[in-house]
Amino acid sequence: MGLKILYAIQGTGNGHVSRAREIIPYLQQHGELDILISGTQADVALSQPLAYRLHGFSFIFGRKGGVHHYQTWKNMNLLRFRRDMKDLPVENYNLIVNDFEPVSAWACKVKGIESVSLSHQAAFKSRKVPRPKTIDWGKKILSHYAPTTHHIGFHFACYDSFIHTPVIRSEIRQLEVSDQGHYTVYLPAVDDRILVNLLKQVKGPKWEIFSKHTKSSYRDGDIFVNPVQNEAFNKSLASCTGLYTGGGFEGPAEALFLGKKLLVSPMKFQYEQQCNAYALKQFGLPVIWSSNRNPLPIINDWVNTPQQHEFHFPDETEKVVADMVSRYAH
Repeated sequence: MGLKILYAIQGTGNGHVSRAREIIPYLQQHGELDILISGTQADVALSQPLAYRLHGFSFIFGRKGGVHHYQTWKNMNLLRFRRDMKDLPVENYNLIVNDFEPVSAWACKVKGIESVSLSHQAAFKSRKVPRPKTIDWGKKILSHYAPTTHHIGFHFACYDSFIHTPVIRSEIRQLEVSDQGHYTVYLPAVDDRILVNLLKQVKGPKWEIFSKHTKSSYRDGDIFVNPVQNEAFNKSLASCTGLYTGGGFEGPAEALFLGKKLLVSPMKFQYEQQCNAYALKQFGLPVIWSSNRNPLPIINDWVNTPQQHEFHFPDETEKVVADMVSRYAH
């Protein structure tokens, strides 16, 4: 009888689902796989059927650079969370793999069952991961949101023995890279109209904005605004000069892999994004912090200054998954 594996994925943002698309085929080589997604806000879908689609806890993106706290609070349903946690049959699996997904993590914790976090957030279990000393808020949320017994992390560098370089999607690895002179923008927590008003003040380049807040494409001078669409975004990223994005993990990692200039603006009050931006700052990359009242000088400087960096993110996903299965499946 083969292994039964549960892969539980966080559905907020696109990074978790994008990484899952790479990991799922390798997990399927090792046994019968059930997939669980909880949360909302992802624009990327999986091609495989889901065994479980749960409400979970989602952080709702706002329009002014941060989490929409009221909508996030309103969207939470503790009774439903407890019911889903109790009903989830985690005891039926030989291996439970978790990408920052809270329902399965807490179901395992309550029932005393081992689980493995395979995520960017798992990297923060190491004290060697860069983080600004000035911010302590958010540590507890990151640590208790989806607790697991074992950890395999991804980060921009291998800061510790259990941390690997990012999982870069096959479709990104296969892109034909060029520089057609435009800049690509993806800031899911900022309204496109705010971005248009800001970027109109930067003289020279063309901008291609991908926004969660518009349903249709439009143009304003040298600025093109599009709804988020995976293939269109990949094409824009492959042919851009640089990417201006949030403090997430997968988006910046893909831009660095493709050798693009990078400018990040982490979401306000989002501990993990603040830490990611701090780590990129250590590599000499520019950051727009929420304390920067006027980001225009930083954007102008970024546009007008060449950026030299070299990141090597080898394709180790198959090996990471195989090692995890041999070590933790029972």
